[in-house]
Formats: sequence, structure tokens, C-alpha cells
Amino acid sequence: MKKQWYRLDNAALIFPAIMHRHWNNAFRVSVTFSDPVDLVVLKQTLRDLRHRFPTFFVRLRTGFFWNYLEEIDDDVVIDPDYAYPLTHMSRKNLRRCCIRVLYYENRVAVEFFHSVTDGTGGMAFVKNMAACYIRNRYGINVPQENGIVSVKEKPRAEEIADVFPECSAKYASREVTEVVYKLYGEPEYDRFQHLVSGIIDTSVLLEKAHSYNATITSFLSAVMIESIINIQAHNVKEKKQKPVKISVPIDLRRLYNKQTYRNFVLAVNVGVDPRSGAYTLKELCDQVTSQLAVEVVPQKMSARIAANVKPAQLGILKIMPLPVKHFFMGLVYKQRGESLGCLNISNLGVAKVPGIMEPYIKRFEFIIGVQYSYPNNCSVVSYGGKTYVNMIRNTKQAELEQVFFSRLVDLGIPVEIESNDRV
Repeated sequence: MKKQWYRLDNAALIFPAIMHRHWNNAFRVSVTFSDPVDLVVLKQTLRDLRHRFPTFFVRLRTGFFWNYLEEIDDDVVIDPDYAYPLTHMSRKNLRRCCIRVLYYENRVAVEFFHSVTDGTGGMAFVKNMAACYIRNRYGINVPQENGIVSVKEKPRAEEIADVFPECSAKYASREVTEVVYKLYGEPEYDRFQHLVSGIIDTSVLLEKAHSYNATITSFLSAVMIESIINIQAHNVKEKKQKPVKISVPIDLRRLYNKQTYRNFVLAVNVGVDPRSGAYTLKELCDQVTSQLAVEVVPQKMSARIAANVKPAQLGILKIMPLPVKHFFMGLVYKQRGESLGCLNISNLGVAKVPGIMEPYIKRFEFIIGVQYSYPNNCSVVSYGGKTYVNMIRNTKQAELEQVFFSRLVDLGIPVEIESNDRV
């Protein structure tokens, strides 16, 4: 029987091109249950999900002109969680499966190669995995609300579609590139990734953000910009300093009313040039808020989508062999990709589930890995009245986490710290 296959969506095309033997773009979404994980039930749950979420049960394949995703024959392997989050997915791993399922005590984590989906799609998958697991284990009838769907239904066409082309403008935008300050540090010899999680009362964080007329995303971005400005001032002479910008991934589903489970996100770079003068935190919040308000509108985002979609539609590019495509895509990414920001702050917002599920779930978490040239990264999700701010790095220096979380405490926001650091 012929296997189902899927073209990579427009955002996914870049990731096979820029991955190398020690890095690929992956992220983790995990759910912590109230009871220890039942492996038999979890295995059945993953089988139940295959029909409803086919684009997740895939492997990465290499064609002559393009990479593509192909459905897998076997069950997804479930392994004990080990080492540290987001250990490298090798090309050999990706040829077997593009997701990894791990468990530890009460927690189930799913790690996704970014060509499969984005954070919002990953959270949708994990929430439905949790709902199906609860149904199977406890015999609970979970209603179809807050993103929970019936695993007995077929996926809707839009859920498995690349919706970037239909949201593309006629003319592409020309983004102005600017060299920004880069965080750096001494790499860990064994590529160990340090994870420091700040757990914050969501109501306290929200109240503080509102006191600055900002959302949680804008407020945390402003505090991060302030922290990096201070680090740069300490490490770099004034005349050699550079702008400080944060990349904020924007979920485009709300903007265009789309329901895809594939990638549908674009990053907006926000920040300031400290050489222009000092900024108060209030001024930084205002800058971030206004910059996001200006950029995150359908007209501008459609023009940015076009800048990515139209080159892939060029006839000359279509007939290029895949290695040549990868070479040129890698060059473009180095010039335009991560060169425009210092790190990401990716906020999935509040993870909402049907009320009947809440007694069975203690926690959701979202962790993005370090990027191609970012040694630090930050991801955020809220659940059950708590906001989890996860900062990851592959360098020995913990300066950014210390400055950032200390600043939140100074602002009157208590932070409980968890870490996987080795003793």
C-alpha cells in the first residue's frame, strides 16, 4: 500500500537545509499528570491519535528536488526521559520519526522537529494526547472544547494544509536588516543544555504587566531587552555597542482565522538601540507594545509571508537539485534569519483544557531549544494559575538568567526557580 506523504510547509523548508550534526530546530511540549504514567495506556493513546493527527506521525525523507514528510509504519517509540531536554535528533533519527515521546514518573514529553509543526500545533497535539490518555485510563468522557477534537473523525483539510500561500500578499516586503548584539559564552564541551525554569503566579505577573500597560509577552520582552542592554553595557565599550532586539514568534492562526496543525508562525523583531540613550522599563514596554501593534496586522504579515513564499515558487529554484537549494537557503538564513535578534521569547499563552481534565493534569511546559546561532532561548506557557518561563542555554555562563529573574524579583514578582544544572 502506498504511503501518504506531505510537502513541507513554507516555514518548514529551511530546517533541513540549516541543520547540522550537532543541531536541528526542535522544541518540547510536556504534560504532567496527577498519577504516574501508565505505559500501556500511553501506547494505545498514540495509536488512537494517528488517524486524527497524521502529519505528526511522519519521518523526514529526501527527494531529488525537495525534502518531504512520509507517514511511518511502526508505532512511535516511547523512551524514558534522559539526559536533558531536546538532545540532538540526528538525521538517522529523523528518517525514522520526526517526533520523540519521553516519560518520567508523572510526565509525558513530546519533542518535535520544527518541520512538523510550531509551538501552537505541538500544544494542540499534546492537549489531545492528554485528553485521549485520560479517556483511555479513567473512562472519562472529555468534551470537544478548548482545542480538544474527536479522534474518531478524519482530519479536516485545513488542519493538514500549508496555509502560508493562501495568506500571501501580491507583493513581498523588504525587511531592513540590522546587525544586533549577540549573546555569547563558552560552549559546553558535551553540548549539555542548561534549563532554568522560573515559576511565577500568573495573576501577579499579569497585574505587573498591566501596570506598565503591557501584555505578559510585551512585559517579559521588555525586561529581557533591559537585561541584555545591561549585559552589553558591562561587556562592551559604548562606541562598539549594537541594537538589542528580541524575536517574538507570532501565531498567525488568530490573525487569519486558520486552523492548521502545521507551521503557521512568523517572528517579529522588537527592541531598541541603547546608543540613542537610556530607556526606562516603562519606555521599553511602550516600545515593544507599539512595535508589535504596528507589525502584527494582516497587511504587513501577508507581505512578509510573500517574502518567504514567492522565492520558493520561482521556476529556477524548483528545478535546482536539493543540495544546491540547501546551500543557498543556508546563506539566506545566515544573512536574514537569526541575525535580526538576540534570542526568542515564545509565549504560547494559557494552555486551556476542558474542566473535567483539570484534576488529572498538574502542569504543562513548553521548551524551545537553542537556535542555529542563539546560545540562549526563552519560552513561556501558563496553566493552573502558574506561568512557566523556561530559559535554555548551551553555554557555561548563567549571566542572562541571573540578571533576568533577579530583575523580576526586584519588580516585586516572586519567582520559584527549578534547574537541571549538574552538581
